[in-house]
Amino acid sequence: MFARIDLHNHSCLSPCGSNDMTPGMLAFEAMEKGIQILGLSDHNCGRNLPAFKSACETCGIVPVMGIEVNTVEEVHVLGLFGTLEDAMDFSSFIEFLLPDIKNNPQLFGEQLIINDEEEVCGTFEKNLIGTCGISFSDLVEEVLARDGLIIPAHIDRYALSVKASLGFLPDMPYSAVEVITLPPVMDTLGNTVIQGSDAHYLREVGRRSCRVEVPEISFAGLKEGLKNGIVKYGPGNG
Repeated sequence: MFARIDLHNHSCLSPCGSNDMTPGMLAFEAMEKGIQILGLSDHNCGRNLPAFKSACETCGIVPVMGIEVNTVEEVHVLGLFGTLEDAMDFSSFIEFLLPDIKNNPQLFGEQLIINDEEEVCGTFEKNLIGTCGISFSDLVEEVLARDGLIIPAHIDRYALSVKASLGFLPDMPYSAVEVITLPPVMDTLGNTVIQGSDAHYLREVGRRSCRVEVPEISFAGLKEGLKNGIVKYGPGNG
């Protein structure tokens, strides 16, 4: 069977995310657009993942919980997990590595933390937009050691990608690679190629989803499907 996936989305915790992009609204919008396996990957922090898991369960969607980490080389990479415990442990690890720079809400955004009732219960004080203290290669090893999915994000983007910051995709054991343009404009080294919305606003959810052949619609099924690499790209995914 094929499952429609969208593994790259942000919430109002990300400094560049809309305040309307609560975990509940993200899950509802994805449900309306037929997404069956949905990822939340805020920048360098996972504080909205508990509310996201709850919202996905309400909407009948499989939650994939993670972080879009900005490495010291300024490469964005998705580290994604199937359990909230694993994801929050990883979040604590990444938060510890963040530089002690206070966020300026007027410049970067409010970085809102949302509870299960879709209420603002706090803000994250450190700025999340910059790099954290982990290298690209160490991040790959860290996520795989935690049994997560490691996916270099938008590898062909003009900034904050392997193409922009490194000039090439290093040969490492990725779970998949994410592209914006199809067919890929750079060497993907035989890795499974997916697309993700990288949504920061509700209207962007599902704009670059894709379908992966999976044995079952679950995190374990997704992991197996990405390993097998049978992917279909629907209208609007170019």
